[in-house]
Amino acid sequence: MFITADQISASNQAAFDTAKSLATTSFAGLEKLVELNMAAAKALMTESFSHAQAALAAKDLQQALALQNGLVAPMVEKAVSYGRHVYGIAVETGAEFSKAFEGKAADAQKAFNQVVENVAKNAPAGTESAVAVLKSALASSQTAIESAQSSAKKVLAAAESNIAAVTEQALSAAAAVAPKA
Repeated sequence: MFITADQISASNQAAFDTAKSLATTSFAGLEKLVELNMAAAKALMTESFSHAQAALAAKDLQQALALQNGLVAPMVEKAVSYGRHVYGIAVETGAEFSKAFEGKAADAQKAFNQVVENVAKNAPAGTESAVAVLKSALASSQTAIESAQSSAKKVLAAAESNIAAVTEQALSAAAAVAPKA
């Protein structure tokens, strides 16, 4: 099996396209994170001035304490919302990377399978058992890779479920602390 200049060129172009796509994806994720942080900073500044104005307008200590206590639940909700947004950006960006990796891994596995088939076809007489061992090892490695990918997806799903549960607990705790109107 000979490799031609066109195959090398096509391989290099595919690698370049993948790198470009992943760099673009990374930049888009970073851009979303910067936008989120700018919006959060702007909201925090606006709310801080509004709260300071309300605190200055408080007539007595009771009113000032009530104002302060009224901030707990909204602060927790905003922190949880921010965390959800950051997590969403990370998951979205990570999914793009995973998709690219899985596609490249599948292409590499396909190419390797073709090499093994070519070796098997052109193997000298008497090497059938060695070729069978090679094919068996290849099948085992494919099964192991698929199992690892499946396990990683299950772990990610469990982590997402745990994050959702913790988020709901934080919101419930904040609601319990917030003063009743």
